[in-house]
Amino acid sequence: MTELRLEGVSKRYGTDGDGTTALSSVDLTVRDGEFFTLVGPSGCGKTTTLRAIAGFEEPTEGSVSFDGTEMTGVPPERRDVGVVFQSYALFPHMSVAENVGYGLQFREPPGGTNEEERVAELLELVDLSGMGERSPDQLSGGQRQRVALARALAPAPDLLLLDEPMSALDARLRESLRRQLKRIQSELEITTVYVTHDQEEALAVSDRLAVMSDGRLEQVGPPQEIYGEPATRFVAEFVGDNNVFDATVRERTGHTTQVDHGGRTFELRDVPADASRVSFCVRPDALSQAADRNRITVDVETSEFLGETVRVHGRWNDHAVVLRLEEMPGEAVTVGFEPGDEHLVETS
Repeated sequence: MTELRLEGVSKRYGTDGDGTTALSSVDLTVRDGEFFTLVGPSGCGKTTTLRAIAGFEEPTEGSVSFDGTEMTGVPPERRDVGVVFQSYALFPHMSVAENVGYGLQFREPPGGTNEEERVAELLELVDLSGMGERSPDQLSGGQRQRVALARALAPAPDLLLLDEPMSALDARLRESLRRQLKRIQSELEITTVYVTHDQEEALAVSDRLAVMSDGRLEQVGPPQEIYGEPATRFVAEFVGDNNVFDATVRERTGHTTQVDHGGRTFELRDVPADASRVSFCVRPDALSQAADRNRITVDVETSEFLGETVRVHGRWNDHAVVLRLEEMPGEAVTVGFEPGDEHLVETS
């Protein structure tokens, strides 16, 4: 297993200060055997970060190290990483078995096995036993994805890097394959860095994740912390549905603070004593029709039946609001939340 560390990594394109900054002073540690995900919108720097780890991009500043060994300047073929790209990049003129064994042309198979044994072992691991003689065009998209994964794992790399490998697949197949990917990663205990723009996917598969924006790390932590305790307004608004309000502090009573948003008074918990303004978020599932505190009446714009719940988009006080209800609402619905069900974020 391998610990990965990025220290002060920046990447700029262009010269004389008029270029594009893709990464800005990224400090990050990925632990031995961890499934770590980089998530964020397009252009936030997550793929550039992955390419810097793999050696496909050279940082303008900073360093990349594996288990304390400096890797900056080391070419990709000497970094002992396995990479799975979004396009899979399988060789169409080779069979499945030949694709999986391609990396073994440059490295001996691990554990004293020969190439044929290693290929068979990997095909079994990714549930493709008996398909070695097929060509890639005879496989489904999910099967090709698993061939690409097996090929990356064949030389037993120190790190596995995955760049949105499931983005072209349908939702049901993505869900099935991400469970399989997590199983394989846990079984092999290989340090893995996964790139995706899909927040649900990031929350589902990760031991920890980093939310990125404009080339910077907004927050790093386990999925439960990222979702339940977003550190910044960007994280609160990007990861899952959320309702973020700006308010002015009015009065304090013990642990409860009264704040004003657009003429409506809310009661919040644990507001810092020196705060005059706050921003707070309330997840849709914390807004309940049964709550008797902090009640607002939302004008319903659209309702989406999702099976177990109904997602409602509406407006209150000219503010967009998202709700999760158990049944379809009428033209308006009144909901509330208990003090403490909100979470404070950075004030904009």
